[in-house]
Amino acid sequence: MRTVVLTMKASVIEMFLAVPQINCDVKAGKIINPEFIVKCPAGCQDPKYHVYGTDVYASYSSVCGAAVHSGVLDNSGGKILVRKVAGQSGYKGSYSNGVQSLSLPRWRESFIVLESKPKKGVTYPSALTYSSSKSPAAQAGETTKAYQRPPIPGTTAQPVTLMQLLAVTVAVATPTTLPRPSPSAASTTSIPRPQSVGHRSQEMGEMDSWKPGSVLLDEGLVPKEELSTQSLEPVSLGDPNCKIDLSFLIDGSTSIGKRRFRIQKQLLADVAQALDIGPAGPLMGVVQYGDNPATHFNLKTHTNSRDLKTAIEKITQRGGLSNVGRAISFVTKNFFSKANGNRSGAPNVVVVLVDGWPTDKVEEASRLARESGINIFFITIEGAAENEKQYVVEPNFANKAVCRTNGFYSLHVQSWFGLHKTLQPLVKRVCDTDRLACSKTCLNSADIGFVIDGSSSVGTGNFRTVLQFVTNLTKEFEISDTDTRIGAVQYTYEQRLEFGFDKYSSKPDILNAIKRVGYWSGGTSTGAAINFALEQLFKKSKPNKRKLMILITDGRSYDDVRIPAMAAHLKGVITYAIGVAWAAQEELEVIATHPARDHSFFVDEFDNLYQYVPRIIQNICTEFNSQPRN
Repeated sequence: MRTVVLTMKASVIEMFLAVPQINCDVKAGKIINPEFIVKCPAGCQDPKYHVYGTDVYASYSSVCGAAVHSGVLDNSGGKILVRKVAGQSGYKGSYSNGVQSLSLPRWRESFIVLESKPKKGVTYPSALTYSSSKSPAAQAGETTKAYQRPPIPGTTAQPVTLMQLLAVTVAVATPTTLPRPSPSAASTTSIPRPQSVGHRSQEMGEMDSWKPGSVLLDEGLVPKEELSTQSLEPVSLGDPNCKIDLSFLIDGSTSIGKRRFRIQKQLLADVAQALDIGPAGPLMGVVQYGDNPATHFNLKTHTNSRDLKTAIEKITQRGGLSNVGRAISFVTKNFFSKANGNRSGAPNVVVVLVDGWPTDKVEEASRLARESGINIFFITIEGAAENEKQYVVEPNFANKAVCRTNGFYSLHVQSWFGLHKTLQPLVKRVCDTDRLACSKTCLNSADIGFVIDGSSSVGTGNFRTVLQFVTNLTKEFEISDTDTRIGAVQYTYEQRLEFGFDKYSSKPDILNAIKRVGYWSGGTSTGAAINFALEQLFKKSKPNKRKLMILITDGRSYDDVRIPAMAAHLKGVITYAIGVAWAAQEELEVIATHPARDHSFFVDEFDNLYQYVPRIIQNICTEFNSQPRN
């Protein structure tokens, strides 16, 4: 019998010295130990186990989820070493090893995950200590350092120690049986009464049904602050490296069927998870099309990935035809508005999913969308078989619709069962804001330099009319340090920089600066003014900006304009020449970019300048939109 007792004692000790096992939902912040080894179960790759950060994780993260994200474990589970480190001022989310971690502004404590290789001379805990009375380990079959039964009123409960449990085990192995404790005796220890195998007493049943911490909560002994912080999960502000306003156009036509519609919804949910939705990062809305398009939710309806995924799950199929062109027109006119959550400075992106082919034309609707600054992506599935091509309304529809025809904006899969393969390339592309070429429009992508004649022949009153003309043109553009920028030069015999491209970065500031320009008076040296503008304005233009010079003069230049004008053309400056009253028509045509009919204008009265604002804007945009889309 002694041998049996020793054997059982050894096995119990071995059990307690084994690596603790935890569940996938256990957060590092709930474990007090600064460094420990644990065993994770399989299945912790599931997105419901939230992870915050990359490499260094906020302690609000799932320990095992972070282990999978870091690559230390795969989804089959295993042992890991966890080490607590200081809190960080920010945590960046990322997609890695099938887990999308979220961004977080700051958190009080962090941890890192390493392979489970113990250091020499370091003893790792065989049982974890938890920060709250409710221990997740109990659900995983793990033993904690102190397990308390609910106290009997008027008594004090004591923790069960390792030696007490060993004593109980030895008692089971010996013929001696312990007497049933009286209520008073039971109050001094938490040792359950030993039972024969297969027998469960009422006392043990009560213990199993009781959950640690329930009495404390019922008695009101847990501070309200702790309850509120435990119930609130930090919500990500979104990935700031992917700040886009995104609309998905999903195919709800009858031909798609329920099964494929569900596959489509799954892709949307996966994208929502991978993008890390939030007000400081990407925002996403969904429009379903069939006969007619309908918005399920706009950009500001759901501002985190969790809520967005829940909303996507509730979308039902509408049925009807596959009118993609009508849907694109709908999005261009209605979706990207301030009322729907559209943010200035965030690129507008539309991802269109098409089963087979559209039942209407998309080219014209897509052109208007591109000219509005919308980046259109197409995901086409399956496509028309050879004997079906006769039914295709618009051959090569995807290339006619997408922002650019270089392959960046198009994804094609042969089967709906391969749709999931588009997830990573799609997320990578929509977040590559430097390559979202259609965000640049004729109104938000230029450095515009006004070169204004301030000679004596203009006069004070007419000069104010010229400034109003400059104001009216400026109002048409989107002004910021990343959009269109405005600069101005006034000239007579001499030249003066009124303000450069980097002086003002908002439309109100620019308009006020134009009002403050004072009339100079003097001669008319237009050639010298062009050279001055090239040196003082356009030399400081950004490489990715279109360079536009708009020159306004009322007379013939005292110097030669041909060489300065040619220099401007060679440097890629698109020049518009506007002449008033005594300006020389042939001189305007030399100054203007070819073809002169689109870039030079003559008006006989200063008061008629305003009439040319729409035409100049139209020509600027027509020229911009005629650029090749490859």
